[in-house]
Amino acid sequence: MPFWKKQSGITHIAVFLGNPGREYDRTRHNVGFMCGDLFAEKFGVKINRLKFSALTATAIVGDARIFLVKPQTYMNLSGGAVWQAMSFYNVPLERMIVIADDVALPVGKLRIRRKGSAGGHNGLADIIKKCGGDEFPRIKIGVGSPPEHWDMADWVLSKFTPADEKEIQAAIKKAANALETIIVSGTDAAMSEFN
Repeated sequence: MPFWKKQSGITHIAVFLGNPGREYDRTRHNVGFMCGDLFAEKFGVKINRLKFSALTATAIVGDARIFLVKPQTYMNLSGGAVWQAMSFYNVPLERMIVIADDVALPVGKLRIRRKGSAGGHNGLADIIKKCGGDEFPRIKIGVGSPPEHWDMADWVLSKFTPADEKEIQAAIKKAANALETIIVSGTDAAMSEFN
C-alpha cells in the first residue's frame, strides 16, 4: 500500500449531494449539502477545501476519520468526485455513506438503506456507475413528490415553502445524527433508530 494511503487514516467517506451555485441554495435537491454543512459544524470543521472536484473537509467522529465531500460537478456527475476520493484514500464502497434527497418520501421523512438501486436519483445513479456498485449505505431525506402538472426537474430545483422548511430543518438534523450513528455504531443501529 502506498505510504500516503497509510498515513491519511481516512476510515469513511461521507458524500453530501447537491448542486453548486447560489441559485441552488436551499432547494429540494440540495438537502444533502444542507446536511453536510450542519454535520461539519457539529464536528467543528468547514467543508471548504477544493479537492477532487469537490468541497471537502476531514472530521473526527469517535475513533473514525471521515472525509466529507460536497461534489461541485452538478448532481448528475457526482460520481467522478466520489470515485477520486475513494481511490485516493482506498476506502471501500461499504464505508462510503451518501446523503441525498428523495422525492418518493414525504417532506422530512428519513429512510436509511444499507445498499440498493438509485431509485431514479441521477446523483446516486452516477455514483453507482462510476464507483462500481450499489453496496454503500445511504440516508435519504424526503422532499415530497411534485404536485400535479409540475415537471420533476422544476420541482427538485424549487425552494421549500415555509412549512416545508421547518420539517426539512428537523430532518437534516436527524440525518446528521443518523450519519454519526452509522459511523460509530453501524448501519443497522441507524436503521433501527431513524427509519
